[in-house]
Amino acid sequence: MSEATVLCCETMRTQLFHRCAKHPDPYDCPDALIVFYPSGNVGIPIRDGGSSYSKIEYCPWCGTKLPIIDMSETPPRGPT
Repeated sequence: MSEATVLCCETMRTQLFHRCAKHPDPYDCPDALIVFYPSGNVGIPIRDGGSSYSKIEYCPWCGTKLPIIDMSETPPRGPT
């Protein structure tokens, strides 16, 4: 799967690869809006003390349908 397929727009790229110096866990960071999960899904974290999330199927910024990422393939890279 190409990086372009997973990263449909610059905003999605920025959100998926957001790293916070204060909050290494995205569930603790209020700026982490979108999280990539080992299941291959992309979702919005539910910050209730657990690891729940709301799976999204379309990019909230550009509307592109998001694929489920096969984790046996190389995961998408961060910005270079």
